[in-house]
Amino acid sequence: MAVYVEIRKNMDGFSLNLQFQSNSKRIGILGASGCGKSMTLKSIAGIETPEKGQIQIGDRILFDSGEKINIKPQKRNAGYLFQNYALFPTMTVEQNIGVGLRGRWKEKKERVQEMIGKFGLSGLEGRLPGELSGGQQQRTALARIMAYEPEIILLDEPYAALDMFLRDRLQQELLDMLRDYEGTVILVSHNRDEIYRFSDDLLIMEKGQAACFGKSKDIFSNPKKKVAAGLTGCKNFSKVRRIDDHRLEAADFGIVLCTERKIPENTAYIGFRAHEFEPVWGMREKNCMKVQVESAAQLPFEKQYFLRPEGAVSQKEDQEQICWFVQRDRQREIEKRGLPPYLKFTEEHILFLEE
Repeated sequence: MAVYVEIRKNMDGFSLNLQFQSNSKRIGILGASGCGKSMTLKSIAGIETPEKGQIQIGDRILFDSGEKINIKPQKRNAGYLFQNYALFPTMTVEQNIGVGLRGRWKEKKERVQEMIGKFGLSGLEGRLPGELSGGQQQRTALARIMAYEPEIILLDEPYAALDMFLRDRLQQELLDMLRDYEGTVILVSHNRDEIYRFSDDLLIMEKGQAACFGKSKDIFSNPKKKVAAGLTGCKNFSKVRRIDDHRLEAADFGIVLCTERKIPENTAYIGFRAHEFEPVWGMREKNCMKVQVESAAQLPFEKQYFLRPEGAVSQKEDQEQICWFVQRDRQREIEKRGLPPYLKFTEEHILFLEE
C-alpha cells in the first residue's frame, strides 16, 4: 500500500518540513530526540494537524490543506501504539481490546476472543493492565489496534522505557505478531538496531527535515550524509580537503588518504566505523595511521580503544578521539602479538559524506 506524507508545521525552535513516499510494508523513521518524529506520526494519525501538506494512505486522502480535507482520527483507520501502550487502567484485558468496537454484542465478543487467541492472551482476559508484564501489555495494546483491522499501524518508540533485555525480546515478539499483517507499519525510534531489524525503507530526520530516505540496508552501508552516518552508528568523522580525484586530506585524523574510487566532489567529511579498522603489524602501509592510545575500556564482548589522531602529542579538548572497537576474536590476537603500530583505513569502508 502506497504511503505519501507531506507535512509543513511550525514547532518550537524549528519547522517540520517533510515529504516522503513509500510502497514498503515496513517503514522506519530514525532521528535524535526532538527532531519531529513523533509529530510526524501524530499528523498521520490525525492527532495533530499540519498547517500545510497532504497525507494519503493507498487511495484514501486523509489530509489535504489545499482541498480542505482533514479526516477525523477515528475515521482514518490508523492504529497508534503509544510508548506507554495507553491501556485503560481500570479495564480488564478483554474490555481494553473491545473498547470502541462497534456492532452487535455477539460480533464484538467473537472479535475480542479472536484477538485474545491470536495474541497469546488466553487466561488473562480478566486481568487489569497493572497485573500484566510488559510483554502482555504490549500484546493487549496491539490486539486492541488489530481488532479494528487498520490500514496502517503507527508505532511511536514502543520500547523507549524498557531495559535492553526486555526491549530485544519484545521487538522480536512484535515482528512475529505483525508477520501476517498486510497493511503498512511505520516505526519511529532513535535506536538504530531496532530500526535496522524492522524496516525495509528508512527515513532519517534532522530538525524537522528529511536528511535522507531510501532502502534501510543501503543507507546503513552507504549513508552519504554525515547526520545519517552518525545515526546509523558511525563514530569517526573528519573534515576533508579534496586534493584530487583520488586523494584527500583528513584533517581530524592527521593523514592523507588515497583511494582507487573517485572521491565525489561534494565530499565534506569522511566517516569510518569503529569496528572496521584493520590492524597492521610491521611496515606502514597505504592509508594507515599510528596507534596512539589515549584510553581503553573493556566491555563484555569487545574492547574499546580511544586514540589520538596522527601527529597529536596529547589529546586537545577540542579534538575528537578516534574510536577503535575490537571484538573478542581480534582481541585474542592482540593479546598474543601486542598492539599493532598502525591501523589501516580499508578503502571499502571509507564513507564519503556530504555536509
